[in-house]
Amino acid sequence: MLPLLTAPQIREADAYTIAHEPISSIDLMERASKAFVGWFINHFQDKSQSISVYCGTGNNGGDGLAITRLLDEHGYTFINVKIIRFSDKASDDFNTNLKRLGTIKQLEIKPTDNFPEEKANILIDAVLGSGLNKPLAGDYKKLVDHLNSLNKIVVAVDVPTGFFTDGEIPKDATILRSDITITFQQPKINFLLPEAGPYIGCCEVVKIGLSEEFINSVDTPYQHVQEADIRQRFKARHRFSNKGIYGHALVVAGKDETMGAALLSASASAHAGAGLTTACIPQSGLVALNSYMPELMAIIRKDGKLPDIEWDKFSTIAIGPGLGKDTEALKLLKAILKNYKKPIVVDADALNLLSENKTLLKKLPAGSVLTPHMKEFDRLFGTHTSWWQRIQTAKDKAAELNIIIVLKNDYTITATPEGKLYFNSTGNPAMATGGMGDVLTGIISALLAQKYSPQDACILGIYIHGKAGDELALPNRMNVTLPGKIIQELPITMAKLKA
Repeated sequence: MLPLLTAPQIREADAYTIAHEPISSIDLMERASKAFVGWFINHFQDKSQSISVYCGTGNNGGDGLAITRLLDEHGYTFINVKIIRFSDKASDDFNTNLKRLGTIKQLEIKPTDNFPEEKANILIDAVLGSGLNKPLAGDYKKLVDHLNSLNKIVVAVDVPTGFFTDGEIPKDATILRSDITITFQQPKINFLLPEAGPYIGCCEVVKIGLSEEFINSVDTPYQHVQEADIRQRFKARHRFSNKGIYGHALVVAGKDETMGAALLSASASAHAGAGLTTACIPQSGLVALNSYMPELMAIIRKDGKLPDIEWDKFSTIAIGPGLGKDTEALKLLKAILKNYKKPIVVDADALNLLSENKTLLKKLPAGSVLTPHMKEFDRLFGTHTSWWQRIQTAKDKAAELNIIIVLKNDYTITATPEGKLYFNSTGNPAMATGGMGDVLTGIISALLAQKYSPQDACILGIYIHGKAGDELALPNRMNVTLPGKIIQELPITMAKLKA
């Protein structure tokens, strides 16, 4: 896992690297600037484009000055610097890089000045970095409002000016909108939350050689899942194995008009490797089930009565996709919570039943998995005004209830009873379509059936789900990838990860 650090922890990593590599702060700044420029020149290859670099007088501005000099050395001759002198203070490394700037055209902007006309095509934002702890106000707010009005291409150095790298971002915060943010060493925590959407078009991480030893030693709840973590956790399927070894998943789902959710979830379970998958469905869905996938077995619900179920024969149970919220559905949920003591997966309508009957939350078997999207999460645990609030609540509730909470998002987050928050690193916008959650439920259920721990079942399942979507969408530039296609891709994706 890649530990994700808060802004103070990143500063500690800088200080540790400087002290123990050892390297001077100005040389570390030079290394970071070279990493930025290395990415920039590979993606903005037209050296005749005009560039304005907006630099504050702190270390982020020092980065900007070094970047300006390096770009000039690489032949970007139509480049100028605008130094934002809204304070009499300046960092030592800023002053050093200012002296190194030489004859490159520069202009100082002071609080009383009118903003100059901006003719450049590209703006590099190096005004304020990751140390921000309050919303922009006064002259900085006016500057960012002005730059946002220009509709230029904006490339941010490490973090867009005004953006909070961690903690809650105020609703009325003024933030510079960047097309690209080239960030140093690792993504910032808030880059992985939806509040980043309006301000960070895309994010590119460049390594600057901060001490990996220090970063891995930091006690942080925030972790970014990497492919290497997935490969380490996967279990190979060995010769002489049989379906009994890979478990039996029961998927309780579907109504007359929502059988699609049941079919997707049960099919995903089978394709993700459960030895057996049984769908508990209404009588009206049996023909559809047999036609869609004859490998699936069925337990039939009819006349509003609970079916006779041998609970102990199932390795895990998933409940919710397309189930509805009527009396029969509530009886099914209560029956599972009464009779089944191994981890279960609760999704969709079953989550809404829990939100309407919150006393049932404390009856969830230890290690059970809840898979809410934002609205379902707030119905369960109260209204939140930011995603930072949600992930803190997820962390607390996972510990309190001894469960796993999968908070669905672009970077879906797994909260564990141990107080960790694992951010997924796969998936893409083409997957934003109905039925994807049903597929994820089936995948996690299949992995639980195969005796993965609840934590690993979620981390693996979410990654595989997103990776299958990436395998389909990104190479083919597909605008939409349907859940059924994801299901068919699952065995291929899993085989690649086990190779």
